[in-house]
Amino acid sequence: MHNNQFYQCEENKPLLGEMSEGNNNTKLGAGPCKRTLHHCSSSGMRYKLLHEGDIQVCVVKHPRTFLSKILTSKFLRRWEPHHLTLTDSSLTSATPTGYMETSLSYSSIEDLQLLSWDNAPKYCVQLSFPGGTVLLQAANSYLRDQWFHSLQWKKKIYKYRKVLNNPSRWDVVLKEIRALVDMALTSPLQDESIHQAPLHIISTLLAENSNLSTQDHENIIVAIAPLLENNHPPPDLCEFFCKHCRERPRSMVVIEVFTPVVQRILKHNMDFGKCPRLRLFTQEYILALNELNAGMEVVKKFVHSMHGPTGQCPHPRVLPNLVAVCLAAIYSCYEEFINSRDNSPSLKEIRNGCQQQNDRKPPMPLRLLRPEPPTPPPATLLPLSANPSPPQPPPPAPSNPTPSIPISSPTPSLPLSPPPSVVNSSEILVELERNNTANTRRKGGPSGGDSEPNLIDCLLVSPAVNTLSIQLPAQADRVLGCFALILKMLSDYDDWRPALASLLQPIPFPKEALAHAKFTKELKYVIQRFAEDPRQEVHSCLLSVRSGKDGWFQLYSPGGVACDDDGELFASMVHILMGSCYKTKKFLLSLAENKLGPCMLLALRGNQTMVEILCLMLEYNIIENKDTQLQIISTLESTQVGLRMYEQLCDRQRELKELQRKGGPTRLTLPSKSTDADLARLLSSGSFGNLENLSLAFTNVTSACAEQLIKLPSLKQLNLWSTQFGDAGLRLLSEHLACLQVLNLCETPVTDAGLLALSSMKSLCSLNMNSTKLTADTYEDLKAKLPNLKDVDVRYTEAW
Repeated sequence: MHNNQFYQCEENKPLLGEMSEGNNNTKLGAGPCKRTLHHCSSSGMRYKLLHEGDIQVCVVKHPRTFLSKILTSKFLRRWEPHHLTLTDSSLTSATPTGYMETSLSYSSIEDLQLLSWDNAPKYCVQLSFPGGTVLLQAANSYLRDQWFHSLQWKKKIYKYRKVLNNPSRWDVVLKEIRALVDMALTSPLQDESIHQAPLHIISTLLAENSNLSTQDHENIIVAIAPLLENNHPPPDLCEFFCKHCRERPRSMVVIEVFTPVVQRILKHNMDFGKCPRLRLFTQEYILALNELNAGMEVVKKFVHSMHGPTGQCPHPRVLPNLVAVCLAAIYSCYEEFINSRDNSPSLKEIRNGCQQQNDRKPPMPLRLLRPEPPTPPPATLLPLSANPSPPQPPPPAPSNPTPSIPISSPTPSLPLSPPPSVVNSSEILVELERNNTANTRRKGGPSGGDSEPNLIDCLLVSPAVNTLSIQLPAQADRVLGCFALILKMLSDYDDWRPALASLLQPIPFPKEALAHAKFTKELKYVIQRFAEDPRQEVHSCLLSVRSGKDGWFQLYSPGGVACDDDGELFASMVHILMGSCYKTKKFLLSLAENKLGPCMLLALRGNQTMVEILCLMLEYNIIENKDTQLQIISTLESTQVGLRMYEQLCDRQRELKELQRKGGPTRLTLPSKSTDADLARLLSSGSFGNLENLSLAFTNVTSACAEQLIKLPSLKQLNLWSTQFGDAGLRLLSEHLACLQVLNLCETPVTDAGLLALSSMKSLCSLNMNSTKLTADTYEDLKAKLPNLKDVDVRYTEAW
């Protein structure tokens, strides 16, 4: 082993015969032995690829004299323990002494055999090289086979890498690629690198030979297709696939080979951030499908195949991955606008290594070009869409919902129609006014300490501008239309809609996209689907993801940059939100402060939802300003539906005054099995202004009875034990019964979502949450926010 002449290179040997076990005529120096040829296909055993391990080593040189035969006999052999490492090119010892003083190159190994000795159960692997043999002795047959297959794999992959890095004839190269793929598929080794190593070799081959013909490209793709069935392609190979999709979108390779690859990516990929080229390949594949004759019909069938024929998609990663691909593709359509806005390097520049500030073009001027609007005639009325805030904020509404409703009715004003604006892609024409003085003045001052302007304010440079139209290049326009349509397809699946709504709730689109009339019009269908879904987890995502940030509700409301239907979608969103658990003062206060004008305009046009909203604002005493109240009343009286609902409101107010008139019992207990209708009928029978203690225990009342309970001004103790009173009712109670001191929710279906609303009831001193879905975190939060809480029952809950 000390002589390097033993390790002569044989890298140029043909590889097509490598699948056989080599030359069987190699002789050992001494000792009878028998060789066992190993066929992995019939064994059925599976092994992990070895990278290093401890093993016994012995070197036997081929004898030439009688004395050398004696010295190399089995009785005089010396075994050395070594910790061997299987590198990419050689077999190396951690202690380079003795037999392994010099690394054994894979290119010098002529043959690999399994040996089992006749006289002793020693498990050996024979490595033949010119002039001698290396014996590796393992502890058992499994380790011996593991070493054998690992060495065989390392040796063959080393030779394939050498041959394919220096191709001469491409017909021979194609045969070698097929042999390499077959070797990887039939290997008994189970390791990620077994399939990834051939893909990396072929990826390097394609990258270094970019002048191949299209036919050669397709032949190579077809040859490696079996490896891609259970493995993601490496980044360089993804780049090659992307190029093929762009140059030959109608090739059968796209349908027959790329389809299962993309399906596997969408089903199993966990993070496109770690492998962005997989996302880019998926994007290019979808665009290639869109180029076929059937166009979006093919894309629709592909999306349906990813969902599956049943009502529930069995693969949870498909939807997030599809949404990630769509968002990235839509972002790329506006990349020119975004890079010109902030002078940051584009993805193309980053790939080309242009990251220095002086390597990029100077920033283009950001300005909004639009026709000068005609000078409006002098008027004192403000448009409803402007929503001017009063100089002094109104005081908070009292817990008693009895309003003082005036009678007179001035005529509400109508909004002005601004001219549309056109933004060109050759020059960036969207201006983000950083001072934002007009909007700051309109909203009554800066919002907190956040120096970044609000999203909608950035887009609405002028209150008179409602429509922005960006002209994209033809290719970008096709990309936008394709992936916007995919988002529409995703929203049609009921099981995907909740997750889709949650993913889109933060509005993960560039500001330029939200200023693009075509894009917001395409996206309107998706938001409409959210607004029509009766599930709270879906339509609640129409609201902003956090306080101070705009959501789809603001974006598609009258005056928002995406509103193009005079508020029809806005009315649908309000209707579904009001029909859920948002019939609260907080929601009404938000509408009164920000969208009162649009609500009045839609009510004036006979929209029943908006008429109901205005009536609730009067009923809950949301509007403190007398003139605004008169204007609301005038709006209600201008339509038949509004007049009818206003008259019903007046009737309810008279009944409420009678109910709250002093008198009646101080304690009241409803019989078991009583319903919401029974409670309403009882409270309408007389005065209950003195009622302080009400027991509804073991009745059939639900959250709907909260509408009656909030009319009791003196109520201090409420027993809801073993009823169906839920979270929606708790939210309503928390806003109107601020004086409540004792509340029993034992064995009710309330959850953390409703119990958290109790944190505003500062007078609570006794709270029974026995056998509810209370969690420990919510319990700690309630204890911290309710200083007067002394008596608490949390038995049989998570907080117990």
